[in-house]
Amino acid sequence: MVGTAGHIDHGKTSLVKALTGIDTDRLPEEKARGITIDLGFAFLEEPGLTIEIVDVPGHERFVKNMLAGVGGIDLAMLVIAADEGVMPQTREHLAICALLHIRAGLVVLTKADLVEADWLELVKDDVASLVRGTFLEGAPIVSASAKTGAGLDAIRATLRDLAAKIPPRSADQLPRLPIDRVFTIKGFGTVVTGTLAAGRFGVDDRIEVFPRGLQAKIRGLQTHGHTVTDARAGQRTAMNLQGLERAAIERGDVVGLAGSLVAASTVDGTLELLAAAPRPLKTRDRIRFHVGTSEVMARVLFLDRTELEPGQRAFARIRLEAPVVAAPGDRFVARSYSPIVTIGGGTLLDVDPPRMRRKGPVLLAHLALLERGTPEDVLEEHIRQRGAAGARVAALSGRVPFGPEALRGLLAALLKTGRVIAVDRDWYVHAESHAKLREATLTALAAFHRANPLRPGMSREELRGRAGNAEEKLFAHLVTTLEGEGLVKAERDKVRLATHEVTLSDDQRRVVDRVEADFRGAAAAPPSPEEALARAGVGGDEEHELFQVLVEGKKLVRVKESLFFHTEALETIEDKLVTLLRERKEIGPADIKDLLGISRKYAIPLLEYFDGRRVTQRVGERRVLRGG
Repeated sequence: MVGTAGHIDHGKTSLVKALTGIDTDRLPEEKARGITIDLGFAFLEEPGLTIEIVDVPGHERFVKNMLAGVGGIDLAMLVIAADEGVMPQTREHLAICALLHIRAGLVVLTKADLVEADWLELVKDDVASLVRGTFLEGAPIVSASAKTGAGLDAIRATLRDLAAKIPPRSADQLPRLPIDRVFTIKGFGTVVTGTLAAGRFGVDDRIEVFPRGLQAKIRGLQTHGHTVTDARAGQRTAMNLQGLERAAIERGDVVGLAGSLVAASTVDGTLELLAAAPRPLKTRDRIRFHVGTSEVMARVLFLDRTELEPGQRAFARIRLEAPVVAAPGDRFVARSYSPIVTIGGGTLLDVDPPRMRRKGPVLLAHLALLERGTPEDVLEEHIRQRGAAGARVAALSGRVPFGPEALRGLLAALLKTGRVIAVDRDWYVHAESHAKLREATLTALAAFHRANPLRPGMSREELRGRAGNAEEKLFAHLVTTLEGEGLVKAERDKVRLATHEVTLSDDQRRVVDRVEADFRGAAAAPPSPEEALARAGVGGDEEHELFQVLVEGKKLVRVKESLFFHTEALETIEDKLVTLLRERKEIGPADIKDLLGISRKYAIPLLEYFDGRRVTQRVGERRVLRGG
């Protein structure tokens, strides 16, 4: 991918046409005015190589369009008219390419047929001074004329040589296509184009247009004018999307696999101000933020200072006025709100950053680690930031600067060294967070037992809430781990410390035994909790801790609100009920009243209880044995 750069009317479009035979000015207004307004695209077929060219506008009013086209290029072709030399947009475009960390390129001196040899040498000296200290220092400088064809073969040869040195892009990345054009083709529908920033897309892939949340299927793909079955990172790609309207998508949107990317309204990263910036940038200043093919208004918040001087670099938080879709490691360009000039740029480090309440040294240390840490360190930091909630692999994929295969390998390494804990194959929590949750759980249980010595355990849900309200699956994993270590016991919905036992004093044991005997003796017509406790010499209701000893010990069973039966009594009643039903096939409330010698107050709740236990089944107003 080659991108042109340079001042207006320096012959970029004419040069591209002379090299490729393709006129990249497609708009009627461009042809009428003789200037490039929007991005244009061409390709140069060479033996074993396709060189794709993005032609950008040179006018200062259209720099934002230029920025939408150069984000994905490998090589910059700085075009300077030999008869005019270096001009303002020459400098700005070169600065933008440098800010985007484009690593290589060439300089083309166009309109060489209009100047004398001596003048051409002076321009070359001027260019050498311009590019000194930039990525183009020492780059080839080729003189050419689109009119006469002089120098075109030298440009092609130079491009071939430079292209051979470009390393291949990694295939292990989430596929991402920043959209720079949207249009419709009759009979096909909506088509989007862009430079495929990472990964690969194939025909029939299910995709999502971010940040809009629109999903579709890829109906067809083209790269440099040819229909293909898949497109790979670095290629100019046209994508025919099935089921989406043209009006629903615009430049700046990003195509990715459904649910894979992050739409961010706040991003953290480095910000470097150009030495030629007109003035310092103050915290909370408004800027124009360019990343990928998008332009969004934003405010800059510095973390360790109130302003950034020209030529300085700092960590910054950028609050966006509309969401953008980007990945860690992406370069961005900052332009001032007014007057509109390029002032700096930087690298995104976190596209899902922690809240600003973590100010100062802690947040700075977080960003420094993301910038300079090893891949393992970076991944561990992202999982650490998720706290007790942990991090799922799908969510991590869009937040780390490496692909799915590398992510799996790094997770395995972190797991092996104990730095993270696997809740399941796709869910991980940092060891520190797991330890804090573990400690909070054991502390909450100990406090509960001190406050409630007669209760055998704490409900799982109450314990989960007191321990920090971790997600259910993570909490269940923790309880299972603690059980395996012999620290807790879990019985149905109750959890207790393994060392905890309910111990009654002699007086308490007498009360409990008296209440139990009362319910056992009452059989099918039990007293209320209040009555039983009163007869045992204490006041209270079913919430009384001594009454709960019997309930939680499964001696008493709640059949209905405030209506409890002894377990032995229920077993006896069930036997009688089943025997009666086998004789009569069906019974009504009156039959059970006669069978047990009880009133309707007990009969109806008992029938409903045995319905719930699936012993009986209601048919109209009668009951039959379930299953015949």
